Amino acid sequence: MAEVRLDNQTLLHIGLFERVTKARVKDCVEAEDKIIFMVDPGFISKAVGKNGENVSKLRKTIGKTIQIIEYSDDPMQFIKSVFHPYEVEKVDIESRGDVIHATVKVNPALKAKAIGRAGRNLKVCRDIIFRHHNIQSVSVA
Repeated sequence: MAEVRLDNQTLLHIGLFERVTKARVKDCVEAEDKIIFMVDPGFISKAVGKNGENVSKLRKTIGKTIQIIEYSDDPMQFIKSVFHPYEVEKVDIESRGDVIHATVKVNPALKAKAIGRAGRNLKVCRDIIFRHHNIQSVSVA
């Protein structure tokens, strides 16, 4: 697992998120076009808000797409949460020598989106997974 460091901008986003949603943030990752907030298990619906109102408020205030994922101690469940927007069909975790690898099967119509232009979305997902679970390699099938 990677060491998690948050910069001042990220800390400001976390403060705003917690004020708007009343849900505690476990982690926050800022990508080029979106901000991903991670909440404790059981708090995802509180964080999203009725009819997604919290997400809408945050998107307007921050000016970026907002994604909320739910933390889980179970690596398989956590990976499903990270890849949730791409309709996960199956997750396989295996050891390949010294490396623990996860293969995530998503809805074929959303596979290109899950990977992203130049692999950008996959890299962000991989980084989030590695920050919280000992999984060094992730691929999308």
